[in-house]
Amino acid sequence: MTTARYKRIVLKISGEALAGEQGYGLEPKIVQSIAEQIKEVVELGVEVAVVVGGGNIWRGKVGSEMGMDRANADYMGMLATVMNSLALQDSLENCGVETRVQTSIEMRQVAEPYIRRRAIRHLEKKRVVIFAAGTGNPYFSTDTTAALRAAEVDAEVILMAKNNVDGVYSADPKLDLSAVKYEEITYMKMLNDGLGVMDTTASSLCMDNDIPLLVFSVTEEGNIKRAVSGEDIGTIIRGK
Repeated sequence: MTTARYKRIVLKISGEALAGEQGYGLEPKIVQSIAEQIKEVVELGVEVAVVVGGGNIWRGKVGSEMGMDRANADYMGMLATVMNSLALQDSLENCGVETRVQTSIEMRQVAEPYIRRRAIRHLEKKRVVIFAAGTGNPYFSTDTTAALRAAEVDAEVILMAKNNVDGVYSADPKLDLSAVKYEEITYMKMLNDGLGVMDTTASSLCMDNDIPLLVFSVTEEGNIKRAVSGEDIGTIIRGK
């Protein structure tokens, strides 16, 4: 029987991962697949919190190109993460997994406001908690949200589920055939080499709070369970 290495995790899912090959919007089969994979992890007794990006619906870069105010563009991105979170919540509950969405911007008609103690209580009751709307502040990414929430709820690891990327490489493997995949690296090497796994604010939060980060591909069925079980997939990033 498979056993879990971690008791409590934060799963970071990019918005692009939810879009599948179409690259935008939501691909129902992908959302359902991720929900079923999360269910497998919950059944191992793992407490699961999720942070979802919004890049499949809106990207701040597009707003900048339109001449939009950066803060407004970022708030639109936060709303995109709420849409993705509600879609994932619906798929999880259709799988029989009790789920709560908590938003950093209050919108009580659709989700709970983020309250740290309540989130921890949900996790203790084996409910999946999806943290939406980023940190509630512009200029901060959903990577930073994942690092912040992981520190707040005492998660043991952040699992960064990527779309069509199975770990961290020395260069873009699609452009450089000589790129080498790392099994384990430090946050400092990641930053010094400009590998672009996560932004510097998120990396600093992870380093300061000694939270490891596992980068892996979510497109292969069962990979979330493999990651939680400690199988040798993806790349692990540590503070030292």
